[in-house]
Amino acid sequence: MIEEALKAFRKGKPVLIFDFEDREGETDIAIPAQFVKPREVAMMRIDGGGLICVAIHPLAAKRLGLPFMHDVLKAASEKIPTLSSISNFDIKYDTRSSFSIWVNHRDTFTGITDVDRAKTIRRIGEVVDIVMMNEKFDFGREFRSPGHVAILRASENLTYERVGQTELSVALAEMAGIAPAVAICEMLDSETGKALSKKKAMEYAEERGIPFVEGKEIVKHYKEFREVKAKLFI
Repeated sequence: MIEEALKAFRKGKPVLIFDFEDREGETDIAIPAQFVKPREVAMMRIDGGGLICVAIHPLAAKRLGLPFMHDVLKAASEKIPTLSSISNFDIKYDTRSSFSIWVNHRDTFTGITDVDRAKTIRRIGEVVDIVMMNEKFDFGREFRSPGHVAILRASENLTYERVGQTELSVALAEMAGIAPAVAICEMLDSETGKALSKKKAMEYAEERGIPFVEGKEIVKHYKEFREVKAKLFI
């Protein structure tokens, strides 16, 4: 199924990514950011129901100067002590969060509509493509914060270091040879009030002809991808 997922990403189409049973146990709708239009935002909002974020490659985050939110809070806590206690990590599925800052594109109105979020997400994807080619870009010229789109900064070594939806989606984009910026949204179940089960997510994928790929598949193929890439540069 990994090949189907890669083909879909290259065409800018959605893929469902399930992480791991012993992690979040969640399926995310993942769509390459540079291809996101209002209808894709609506799909994530209605069929997913979770938080719509954009996961970006660590190199792009570094070149754009986008920090982890925990570093922002740590620095800010020196002047606002309350932030020190609320930024302590006690999440049950990992050691830390991938959250960076929340933004809106400066040409949006409220920033929350499908049209506005699509513009913000799509431009983030385009900007990531620009900086991955080592071109400079003034992020603040086009984006403001706070906003309605959460940026997630992937770990330095992607799935070698962390296997969250952030790293899985960015690794998939990298293998597909497209800009490593992906809009992701958790699929929730309104009946149970919890994450949509893997079974239901797979049924949704089959009904709509969307590739469904598991985290373990991405981890395996990304390792092979990196090994082949490393040999080419020896």
